Amino acid sequence: QVQLVESGGGLVQAGGSLRLSCAASGRTFSNYRMGWFRQAPGKEREFVAAISGSGGSTYYADSVKARFTISRDNAKNTVYLQMNSLKADDAAVYYCAAAAGSTGSRVVFTTAKWYAYWGQGTQVTVSS
Repeated sequence: QVQLVESGGGLVQAGGSLRLSCAASGRTFSNYRMGWFRQAPGKEREFVAAISGSGGSTYYADSVKARFTISRDNAKNTVYLQMNSLKADDAAVYYCAAAAGSTGSRVVFTTAKWYAYWGQGTQVTVSS
């Protein structure tokens, strides 16, 4: 069992930055690939970014590429999402997710159904 707790959400002006954190407890953190997903009101949950267990492989949605950076610190059992140049469209509840298996094909990183563990979410609001 893995427990995930997100933090770092809040209100930011368009063009600003936020860093989300997700602290994990439970099993060996490096054995899990980690992902960030988001869900805006009235929309389906969508993939944002993911990272392999070692941190050597990362994946991004086209909508956030070059603006967001995912990273992890396995010594601290924490994954981060640095979000820069935020836009109104980035406003959503952001969820951290974990899946057993540190590597795999792109689809197992980017598809929500492959993640067994989820945090409670943290709200990101972007004002224009």
